[in-house]
Amino acid sequence: MLMIRTIVRPERVYDVMQGLLEAGFPAVTKISVVGRGKQRGLRVGDVVYDEIPKEMLFVVVPDNDKDFVIRAIMEQAKSGPDGKFGDGKIFVSAVEEVYTISTGERETEPLLAAKEA
Repeated sequence: MLMIRTIVRPERVYDVMQGLLEAGFPAVTKISVVGRGKQRGLRVGDVVYDEIPKEMLFVVVPDNDKDFVIRAIMEQAKSGPDGKFGDGKIFVSAVEEVYTISTGERETEPLLAAKEA
């Protein structure tokens, strides 16, 4: 299993979440965050804004769905056909174990895939 974390513009988060839902991945965690990217913030006159508001989304998927989910995120998060600075990032990391708190059940990748279907 993989955890895909993405940081996107606040105005694109609804579209990304809707795209994931339509792609068959309804389970998403969303957190409001602030930060800056390679451009080191935003300069307006003499003022530098280095804490730009963004949204972070987390989704756990079976390994074989990684490319499909990343493509779904990119299609919805990109600002226009060419994109813009600050459109965001996608991070992929391995998930060793998943447990459902209410049942204590340890979920496996085939079980996770069956629940999302």
